[in-house]
Amino acid sequence: MSVTPLASPRRPDALAEARIHLAAAYRLAVLHELEEGIDNHLTMRVPGQEGRYLILPFGLHWSEASASNLVIYDDSGATVEGTGTVERSAHCIHTPIHRLTGAAVVLHTHQTWVLALNSLQDNRLLPTTQTAAFFDGQVAYDDTYTGVAASLEEGERLARVMGSRPIVFMKNHGVLVTGDSVAQAYRRLYKLERVCRNQVLALSTGRPLEVLAEEIVTRVKTPNAEDTHSRGERERLYFEAMMRVLDRELPGYRD
Repeated sequence: MSVTPLASPRRPDALAEARIHLAAAYRLAVLHELEEGIDNHLTMRVPGQEGRYLILPFGLHWSEASASNLVIYDDSGATVEGTGTVERSAHCIHTPIHRLTGAAVVLHTHQTWVLALNSLQDNRLLPTTQTAAFFDGQVAYDDTYTGVAASLEEGERLARVMGSRPIVFMKNHGVLVTGDSVAQAYRRLYKLERVCRNQVLALSTGRPLEVLAEEIVTRVKTPNAEDTHSRGERERLYFEAMMRVLDRELPGYRD
């Protein structure tokens, strides 16, 4: 069955599309119970503009996010386009990570099941399922909670912890996920919550976990030459499907 992409008859320009996609991510996080009301932060580099980033202004509930009410802020944390302010910790965490890692999208949440795992002394994500195997080697671990981010040095420290990995588990705090697109980053965030839920539920039985053998994990992660859908296409189709759900359940993000 073919799936028709959710696109306007006239394709929006890069900035308009970026606004739509980031607003969709905020609202999807509400549907998927990954948000904390007005707290935490999702940001995206403004296409074609160095040192400029899109974010939902502090004080709006994530369910209120729309393409038009996202603001643009700069490397100093000042709003340069739109109405509203950027929360201090968002600037301190996200701005250095965008700048130092080159990530187009940075998503930081305190979502339930990832945080449950990150509340354990041993918070390592284990390849106990096929989906978890895809995260093998993709997660960095920040094992020392330093308090609420109040300076750019905290974001710089987290960027060093991440290195070249797209995800960092922040013990006693939350998770931070990056990506080249909103579709890629949000898909990682969504799937990460599900595999953490699986691991925490399995741990709750008190019985030993069955961890996949290294050779199986490698096989799972290796692209299949016969697969008709590339990783990028899967990410795109996933996010378009999620936006169709939004259009039914929580419309208005495109406005």
